[in-house]
Amino acid sequence: MVQAYILIQTEVGKASTVAETISKLPGIIQAEDVTGPYDVIVRAQSDTVDDLGRMVVAKVQQVDGITRTLTCPVVHL
Repeated sequence: MVQAYILIQTEVGKASTVAETISKLPGIIQAEDVTGPYDVIVRAQSDTVDDLGRMVVAKVQQVDGITRTLTCPVVHL
């Protein structure tokens, strides 16, 4: 199981809508709108890194209002 944080920048005024929409996608554990350089932070999980990449590109980035994403896989050192 691979988990990651996805940091999202949105269009002005779209953070709440983006977080709500993303929270309903399969594989999403949590989605919160926040303040700072990013507007939404998402915790996601998938079976493999490849599945995670496909989820971000095919599902998350297709949500209306997103301008940029940064995916940060969780590692256990």
